[in-house]
Amino acid sequence: MFTVFGFYKFQKINDLKKNQKILKDILINNNLYGSIIISKEGLNGSISGKNTDIKNSIIKLKKIFGVKNFDSFNNSKSNFNPFHKPKVKIKKEVVPMDLKMSKRIKKKNSHIEPQKWNKLIKNRKTILLDARKPFENKVGSFKKSVNPNINNFRDFPKYLKKLKKDQPIAMFCTGGIRCEKASVYLEKKGFKNVYQLKGGILNYLKKIKQKNSLWKGECFVFDNRVSLKHGLLQGTYSICGGCRHPVSIKDKKSKSYEEGVTCPNCFNKLTKDQKSRFRMRQSQVYKAKQSGKKYNFQKKYN
Repeated sequence: MFTVFGFYKFQKINDLKKNQKILKDILINNNLYGSIIISKEGLNGSISGKNTDIKNSIIKLKKIFGVKNFDSFNNSKSNFNPFHKPKVKIKKEVVPMDLKMSKRIKKKNSHIEPQKWNKLIKNRKTILLDARKPFENKVGSFKKSVNPNINNFRDFPKYLKKLKKDQPIAMFCTGGIRCEKASVYLEKKGFKNVYQLKGGILNYLKKIKQKNSLWKGECFVFDNRVSLKHGLLQGTYSICGGCRHPVSIKDKKSKSYEEGVTCPNCFNKLTKDQKSRFRMRQSQVYKAKQSGKKYNFQKKYN
């Protein structure tokens, strides 16, 4: 069993290249996989490995960067290692929004615990905003939520400008980091009633039982588990080999679905040459499975 640990922290970080190497060494020395993004504004990561190795690495990471507590974090389990290798990337922003994170004063009531979230979003005056990409929203979301239908988070402010400043806005995303940055933008623009789901969807699905939940569907995650259900159990989605979008059980019954090649989303978008290349790639995967050899994107079990 593998532990999957997601976290983020907004704080000033210097010597990015030096810290990139330090973080990469921590991952490698502790046999951890996954990715960490560092920038001058902070850290954002999702890593996997044995629970003791995760704990030891987080202790080292906090000590190196002088972190007492993460802004948010989440723990879940996986029967296989959902990442293929350790990566540490340097980026201009941990969330690309062309917005500098200044010291933010978190309002006491702005981060809503999952247990209080239902009451907030049941209020008819509240705009329930899904801050994720359209394909994530399609896998699952809260009932009556609005998705801006934006594929690039840099374009998110254009949508936010359309909202009324006096309306309560309740935002949510997978782990909370996208909402964290969007909240800063809204506060700078004079919005007064901005709320976000503390710990994101993952925290909600972990703490709220399905019978009391207002969540519909599953939650897309950016690792090889693809989606999670209530209790953060393994979901039913897989990834299309053609367009890399999530594929449901229903999608797999479509005539447009071909394992490792196409799905209903990309069947009419891919060229014959692309489909031919993907079929050759999938053929190699089948052959590797039959012979018991390793192949790219193979799930790694304990």
